[in-house]
Amino acid sequence: MIKDLVNDEAILSQPCVAATAEDAPLAQDLLDTLASLEDAVCLAANQIGVAKAVVVYVDDNEQPHVMYNPKLIQFMGPFEATEGCLSLDEESTSTRYQLIRVAYQEEQNGKMLSRVKKYSGFTAQAIQHAI
Repeated sequence: MIKDLVNDEAILSQPCVAATAEDAPLAQDLLDTLASLEDAVCLAANQIGVAKAVVVYVDDNEQPHVMYNPKLIQFMGPFEATEGCLSLDEESTSTRYQLIRVAYQEEQNGKMLSRVKKYSGFTAQAIQHAI
């Protein structure tokens, strides 16, 4: 289901709790909402008002992906990036990394499977923004 985006920084800054397989409907809401937004490449659960560690992003091939409980575990090649955010009016500048390694979980048939994957370029930047 497509959800409204949250712009309240008090809500956006709340710590997110770990997600579980029961959060699959939340992941689908994020995918639906992301697909409804023109030129959007990533979205986090707190941006639709849910303080859970779930993010979705679109890769370089425009394919959507879901990450539960993502953690940036390795990063190389820092650069300064000026980015817009769907939930904020102003652009901001952040340090991002050209190459990252992320540990996350993936829900399959009601079970959480651990994954570790490397990302680079624009996909890496989008994932870092969402996390």
